[in-house]
Amino acid sequence: MDAREKEQYLREYSALKAKGKPFFPYAVGKDSLMAVIVLIVIIFMSLILGAEIGPKADPTTTSYVPRPEWYFFFLFELLRVIKPPELVFVATLGIPNIAIGLLVLLPFYDRSPERRPERRPIAMTCMALTIVAMTYLTLLGAFAGSPIRIDMKVPPQYTYGKQVAANAGCIGCHKIGENGNDGPGPNLTKIGSRLPKQAIERTLNNPTAPMPSFKDMPVEQKAALVDFLGQLR
Repeated sequence: MDAREKEQYLREYSALKAKGKPFFPYAVGKDSLMAVIVLIVIIFMSLILGAEIGPKADPTTTSYVPRPEWYFFFLFELLRVIKPPELVFVATLGIPNIAIGLLVLLPFYDRSPERRPERRPIAMTCMALTIVAMTYLTLLGAFAGSPIRIDMKVPPQYTYGKQVAANAGCIGCHKIGENGNDGPGPNLTKIGSRLPKQAIERTLNNPTAPMPSFKDMPVEQKAALVDFLGQLR
């Protein structure tokens, strides 16, 4: 925008502002009326359609799978994409707060009077990249399998060990078949061909950080877990 266009824009802006409607009470009243309408619609929908009530909370269950609401899937997946433990702080607080800060400060660093999208390539590119990234991460979260389920087919005698591995959270850091994450732990799909059962059990009892120790796991469960992992080839 050159000086002539800027002068014309400011002149038109002053003219529109002079004959415009005040924020209070016009805009405040309009927004308040819309808020009341939305609230009434929600109340009627809850009365007519009913509100979903989940099962009663059971603090003793070990099968509960915590999952965020769908609009938080992109944040949930961001933690899975950024795998190194030292970068978890960046994923949980750094990136979201930087994005919020840039949005709050937008009127201060983007003072151009130009509002047409085709003339704001940087702002439009940033917005498009943000939408694409959030959409991609949301879809990943929506189609991600349960974090405590391993879909691999195994002989019946290893079914219990597979369940123990899923409930113990192994696939939070390892990949087993098509389930789990690619890190920070190694892929366990063929762990049985690389380590004998004795070495697997020693690793469970004395793991390398950040893997937790399974030394105190009940003997029956640990034996089933070792048998399951040992037959993965």
